Amino acid sequence: MRPPPSKPSLVILTLAAMLAVPNQVEYLQDYQFMDWRRIPEVVDFQPRVNPAAAAAEEEPRLSPERVAASAEVFRIAGAEGALDAFYEALHQTELRRPGAVVRVLHYGDSPTTADLITGDVRRLLQRQFGDAGHGFCLLAKPWAWYGHAGVTLRAAGWEMEAATMNRTRDGFYGLGGVSFRGEAGAWAQWTFRDPGHTSLELSYLAQPGGGAVRIVADGQVVGKVETAAAAISPGFTEVRAPRPVQEFEVRAEGPVRLFGAVFRKPGAGVIYDSLGLNGASVYILARIFNERHWAAQLAQARPDLVVINYGTNESGYLSYIDQYYTKELKEIIRRVRTATPQASILIMSPMDRGRREPGGAIGTLPGIPKLAAIQRQVALETGCAFFDTYQAMGGSGTMGRWYEAEPRLVAGDFIHPLPPGARIVGKLMYQALLEGFPRYKVRKMQQRFAQAEVRPGERTVRR
Repeated sequence: MRPPPSKPSLVILTLAAMLAVPNQVEYLQDYQFMDWRRIPEVVDFQPRVNPAAAAAEEEPRLSPERVAASAEVFRIAGAEGALDAFYEALHQTELRRPGAVVRVLHYGDSPTTADLITGDVRRLLQRQFGDAGHGFCLLAKPWAWYGHAGVTLRAAGWEMEAATMNRTRDGFYGLGGVSFRGEAGAWAQWTFRDPGHTSLELSYLAQPGGGAVRIVADGQVVGKVETAAAAISPGFTEVRAPRPVQEFEVRAEGPVRLFGAVFRKPGAGVIYDSLGLNGASVYILARIFNERHWAAQLAQARPDLVVINYGTNESGYLSYIDQYYTKELKEIIRRVRTATPQASILIMSPMDRGRREPGGAIGTLPGIPKLAAIQRQVALETGCAFFDTYQAMGGSGTMGRWYEAEPRLVAGDFIHPLPPGARIVGKLMYQALLEGFPRYKVRKMQQRFAQAEVRPGERTVRR
C-alpha cells in the first residue's frame, strides 16, 4: 500500500491542529474555529430552544425601546453640553435650513468594517432627518467583508495599504485609513441602490509626477482630476454631475495615490461615515496616522460629531489597558479637537466580548468592563460624551446569551455581531443619541429667553 502524498497529509494535519489546539490551550480559546460540543445538535438538526420561548426572551433586545426600565442604561453619559455641536447641526437639519447637513465620522474596529452598526444608525438618522448621501467610501475592498450599506463596490488594479499594516511609513492614509496606489488602467466603481447622488469628492495625495483621474457618472465623463503638484500635500476635488446619478466611476490615467471618495445628495440631511478598520486599536489613530495629514482630512470633512469606537482588540491585553490605553485615547481626542474644534466627540465603548469559561459557559472577557470604565472617566475629564455599548446591550454575559439566541445574534468567535445583532446595537446607539436632543432644544430655548433684553416698562414676551 502506497503512503499518502506528503503535502496533502501535512495540510490535513495542520488543519486538524488549528481546529484542536484552541480547544485545549486556555489562552487560545477565544480563537476556536468550532464548538465541538455543538456537533450533535447540528447532526440531528434540533432547535436550540422553543421558538415561542426564544421570541419572548429576545423581545427586550429586538425591541429595546419597549423596555421602559432600561431607558437609563441607554442614556449618553459625559460632560453637560458635550453633544451640543451635533445637536445644533441636527436642529438646523430638522428645520430644513438651506445647506444644513449633519456630518458624523464613526471610527471603529472590525465590527464596523462591513458597515454593521454604523449602517443601521445611518439608516435611522436619515429616515428622520433626511438623506444627504452615502458619504465616504473606500476605493476598493481591503478585506473581503468591507462594505457600505446600499453600495456595490467593484475595483481593479490597486495596491492597497491599510494603516493597520503600517507599510507606507509616511502615515498618509486619508480619512478612512487605507491608501490606494494605482497606475494607468486602475479603476473603481460605486453603484448605489438608491439614486439621487449629484457629486463625488475625490480624496488623493497631490504629489510630483502624479497622474490624472477621470470621473465617470452613469457612463458619461463628467470631470478630470489632476493629482500632479510641486509638493506633496492632501488633495480634494469635488466633481458634480449634471443630473442625479446612480453610479460613479474613477479611472486612473497615470500613477496616482488615492484614499477614497465622498458621495453627496442635494438638500438637507445626514451623512454618516463608517470608518472601520480591521484589527484597529487606539494606537492606529494616535500613533500610525500622520497627525498633519489626518488633521487636513478632518478639517475638510468638517464633522459635527466624531465617534471614537475602539477597544475590542485591546480587551485581551490587560497590561496594555493598564499602561497605555488612557494615554492613547486622550491623544486621539487631542488630535481630533485640534483639527476640528467645532465638533462634538463621542467615545463609544466596545460591545461585550465573550470567552469560554472552564465550566463551558460563555462569559465576558475581563478587559471589556475595565475598558468601558476607563472610557467613561476619560470622557468626563476631556469634555466628551460617552456611550456604554457594553451595558446598553446587556452587560456581562451578553455575547453568550446572543450566541444561544434564536435568531443567533453573534458569530462563533463571540466578538462580531451578525446583522440582527448589529441592528440592535445600532438602534441602541440611535436611541441614545436622540434621547438628549429634546433636552438640548429646551435648554437652548431657556438660554435664549434668559439672554433676551427686557426694555424698561415692558415684559419679555415668551412665545
